[in-house]
Amino acid sequence: MTMPEFFGCSMIAFGPPLALFIFTIANDPIRIIILIVAAFFWLVSLLASSIVWYAIVPLRKFLAFGVVFSVLFQEGFRYIIYRILRRTEQGLQVVAEDTRVIENKHILAYVSGFGFGIISAMFALVNVLADMWGPATLGLKGGSEVFFLVSSAQALSICLLHTFWSVIFYNAFDTNNYIHIAYVITTHMVVSLVTLLNAQELYTASLIINYCLTVATAILAFHVSGGTKRSLKRFFTCQ
Repeated sequence: MTMPEFFGCSMIAFGPPLALFIFTIANDPIRIIILIVAAFFWLVSLLASSIVWYAIVPLRKFLAFGVVFSVLFQEGFRYIIYRILRRTEQGLQVVAEDTRVIENKHILAYVSGFGFGIISAMFALVNVLADMWGPATLGLKGGSEVFFLVSSAQALSICLLHTFWSVIFYNAFDTNNYIHIAYVITTHMVVSLVTLLNAQELYTASLIINYCLTVATAILAFHVSGGTKRSLKRFFTCQ
């Protein structure tokens, strides 16, 4: 039972991101490099927030404190990546085989956000997947039997959200839209703090909030990247 559960939850969390990687990133070396760099910067933000959490001893027992600083550091490093990509656009244009990466700035935002999202989802779920392999199954003697499923769904949500957030965030700085910048930081904070409800096994509430924000953020990202009802209809009708 543990093996099917492991692979099932892994596919829930990483199946859609894997498809996105294969069809939109894997064939372009520049996109792969940007993704890896973004993932590295997310790791640096995690290290920075961990140092702050460890240094302030009285607040270590408050998990929400660590969550808040983690979000702030992640958004800070998202901005650093944004600045780096904008400063290196001309150099990337020289070496890029596919010039659409540079001509369409939303692609850079998408790829870097995807790098943030995939590494964030991996760190959120890797220990859960390790326990999921066995030898026992959670929920047989205490605990919730849906914990693994909820963890996988939330990992997928955070991966998609980071991708959408970067598209909105980069466009907001390009257009000086401070409302969208505030939206990204606020929703990131809300999604992260909502996961604390899982400690009380309020899984339904956390999932509903997470996925409502995921859908809303996806719509906003689609809009700022130039999407219209007409282009969406053409996509679904394969025109």
